[in-house]
Amino acid sequence: MSYNLLAGKVGIIFGALNEQSIAWRVAERAVQEGAKIIMTNTAMAIRLGNLTELAASIGAEVVPADATSEEDLATVFNVAMERFGRPVDFVLHSIGMSPNVRKERAYDNLDYKFLQTTLDVSAISFHKMLQTAKKLDAIAQGGSVVALSYIAAQRTFLGYGDMADAKSLLESIARSFGYYYGREKGVRINTVSQSPTMTTAGSGVKGMTALLDFAEELSPLGNATAEDCADYCITLFSDLTRKITMQNLFNDGGFSSMGMSQEAIDAFMRGLEKK
Repeated sequence: MSYNLLAGKVGIIFGALNEQSIAWRVAERAVQEGAKIIMTNTAMAIRLGNLTELAASIGAEVVPADATSEEDLATVFNVAMERFGRPVDFVLHSIGMSPNVRKERAYDNLDYKFLQTTLDVSAISFHKMLQTAKKLDAIAQGGSVVALSYIAAQRTFLGYGDMADAKSLLESIARSFGYYYGREKGVRINTVSQSPTMTTAGSGVKGMTALLDFAEELSPLGNATAEDCADYCITLFSDLTRKITMQNLFNDGGFSSMGMSQEAIDAFMRGLEKK
């Protein structure tokens, strides 16, 4: 169902890879709600995934770019302004990658060169994206920027490793940059802390299936799906949330407010009985 929440708006979606990507679900919903978009990812990611085909199915253009490169970011924003004839109204940052997690390096045994890559790709790219857009005046007055985060920024989750540090930095950047962009251009900047979701990146986290099951049992409303996250992002891109900025917003079925549920206790006790 469409509510025309983004009718007449234009935006950029960073990070979609394939049908599993939350960014892809956001792109689909944005177009359904009346927006025109440009999608971007690294050239290698575009080759490995099927972003070109997905974008074509919704009439979107793909612009290859490395989000850690200020030059590439400038290219994306300049292309968008040229295609749309004006600054964009919304941007999604859905980018995260940890070589340490991929190689199953424990948090107390990190490779620090890998850590630098994790922070650069997963968090510092967000600052670069915002700074580049601001310098180019590439986001319209009252525009909206959303980055995807996870509760591991606040709490310890085994297996999430240095991505937790990256998400903490990501959320801090949203708060800090939100002040400057809000005061000068009225641009809103928020992060959405999503339930564990089996995306391509998420599937690389050790114990992801168990985490999904645990969160499902603990959350009063169950896990939020990629489609749920897309719906939430659309509201944040829309004019209905004009005064929401510098927030980390949980889209997790209530997981972030829970301590323990009866379902989780029952599952734990069943596990003890099997021992």
